[in-house]
Amino acid sequence: MTNFFRHAFHKLSAEEAVKYIGSNHRLFIQGAAMTPLVLVEKMLQRADDLRNVEIVHMHTEGEAAYTAEHYQNSFKLNSFFLGGNVRRAVDEGHGDYIPIFLSEIHQLFNRKILPINVALIQVSPPDKHGLCSLGTSVDITLAAIKQADLVIAEINPNVPRTFGDSIISTNQIDFAVDVDHPIGKMEAVPLTEQEKRIGKYVAELVDDGATLQMGIGGIPNAVLGQLGDRRRLGIHTEMFTNGAIPLIKKGVITGENVVTNPGKVVACFAMGDEEFYDFVDDNPMIQMKAASYTNDTAIIRKNPKVTAINSAIEVDLTGQVCADSIGTMQYSGVGGQMDFIRGASLSEGGKAIIALPSITKKNITRIVPYLKQGASVTTTRAHVHYIVTDFGIANLYGLNLRQRARALIEIAHPSVREELEKDAYKRFKRL
Repeated sequence: MTNFFRHAFHKLSAEEAVKYIGSNHRLFIQGAAMTPLVLVEKMLQRADDLRNVEIVHMHTEGEAAYTAEHYQNSFKLNSFFLGGNVRRAVDEGHGDYIPIFLSEIHQLFNRKILPINVALIQVSPPDKHGLCSLGTSVDITLAAIKQADLVIAEINPNVPRTFGDSIISTNQIDFAVDVDHPIGKMEAVPLTEQEKRIGKYVAELVDDGATLQMGIGGIPNAVLGQLGDRRRLGIHTEMFTNGAIPLIKKGVITGENVVTNPGKVVACFAMGDEEFYDFVDDNPMIQMKAASYTNDTAIIRKNPKVTAINSAIEVDLTGQVCADSIGTMQYSGVGGQMDFIRGASLSEGGKAIIALPSITKKNITRIVPYLKQGASVTTTRAHVHYIVTDFGIANLYGLNLRQRARALIEIAHPSVREELEKDAYKRFKRL
């Protein structure tokens, strides 16, 4: 039987497809492992024909060459999150950053605050029902597709087929380009001793039956590596990576206590190595959802013992958390930290945790008397609960300013504690 949806889109070459991108368009590019690199490359080859194309996205893989200074008349970045490939462009002034919670980005599309002319995405080949999968990046992509005037998709057999909000019909795609290239990968990096110590302290805060949210990098993996003796853990997160897979296979992560999606692992984007993608592919336990769902505080708080583990660049002695800038330099983005910090705080038995090294590789303290001039406050001191470093745990919830300063000095690097005490005395008159 012929399925109507199989023929809903038009097949074009990548060169032909990008001709539908016009000057003064606003262009959305799907991010993370699902970045449609072939379409981006072909778009760049049209740079001389284009002017003032505004590009919006979250973190993307690849060079993001459209941010190069010699393309600034053709393309202008207006990003919701900065990765290493676009950070310099924003710092040098030929790119911009929009501070916004991940949970609210879809509203910029839905309310036509940032209407999308063209969306570039990457999907799995359609099945016999004419359904494709957005793979490992649903996040804000689903909202962009629904609101875009035109959707151009790479059809890639290497895209893992995922479920949840990930499934879209081919009639939601206007033009399709056949490609066959590996998707972006994130290989595991050996943990440092500092990360292992932090992971051990954070793991002490994870109870049986907890619902976990954690980000990317060494500290989350260090925490997961310490949870082998826990029971009935669940995952409701924005980012899902390799570190959780051994715990799922071992039966530590079962999701049986999760209220919103029992027995499922819920995330809005995921990234890992080849083994990770093999596990995610066609696995009904993995539910890829829109960020408007995963990061909705009202949804998060319904789950028991939500344990949100996030990172920071620096924390001041009152508990203010800067996680997205280094002074005035925009480093990453607001992301979903506040969504989950608040959701965990409101969850029955929940714990909101900020975990960071006490000191950088250049011996610069991360516990500071004051945030750097121009630094952003990602999580306010009224929202923060636990701060964890490689020297211990400080629970700031309910503490006054002097008590907070004492608790944070105790988990700062020993080499800076005396100086921090002097700063605290100067500020608070006594400790």
